[in-house]
Amino acid sequence: MPEDYEVQPGDCLSSIAYENGFFWQTLWNLPANSDLKSKRKNPNVLMTGDVVHIPDLTVKQQPGATETRHKFVLKGVPEFLRMKLLDAKHQPRPNLDYVIVIDGNARRGQTDGTGELKESIPPNAKSGTLTFAAPWAASPSPGTGAGKPTPRKSSRPANQVINLQLGGLNPITSMSGFKARLANVGAYRGPLDDNLDDATTKAIKAFQTKKGLPVTGLPDDATKAKLQDLHGH
Repeated sequence: MPEDYEVQPGDCLSSIAYENGFFWQTLWNLPANSDLKSKRKNPNVLMTGDVVHIPDLTVKQQPGATETRHKFVLKGVPEFLRMKLLDAKHQPRPNLDYVIVIDGNARRGQTDGTGELKESIPPNAKSGTLTFAAPWAASPSPGTGAGKPTPRKSSRPANQVINLQLGGLNPITSMSGFKARLANVGAYRGPLDDNLDDATTKAIKAFQTKKGLPVTGLPDDATKAKLQDLHGH
């Protein structure tokens, strides 16, 4: 029987479709989901409480000779995680070694020449971590007499770890989604809630000043556009 599924925290259309036996494109292009598609634009950026219509599965009959081995290929799996790693000045970090752990499975990789990584992940993956060398892992200090700088241990850790909440990014039109993107580009530290408090206003003003935008302290259209362009989606 067809059902209307209410989106939960951490859901995206890929995970919803996978767990119900569909390709995400099938659900996204369904006429019954046209309002959702028009509203959200991106199938992997849904809002908690959104409703996705899920039709009945249909059984496809495939003829085949008896006493013969037949091969069936599962399409649409896996999905891909794409991220670009930037430094404090928002410059790419190319050829950077990293370790990614998705739902307990670890593997090593390296960013490309633009600082981007691309990793295959299960469509219903929910969480993970990304570990790489922090840009502040080592810093020089003036030497004494030899004329050469001597290494100085940083007070910060040698590795940087990013916790990945896959499918948990709300649309930028919501305050929580705006804050999450602001945090992801290193311009905000605080709770990812829907409150426009003093700390959020201060972070927005700092971002607007840095990017040459009118300093309003509000998540206005110009600020959202610049943030989305920098963040990627």
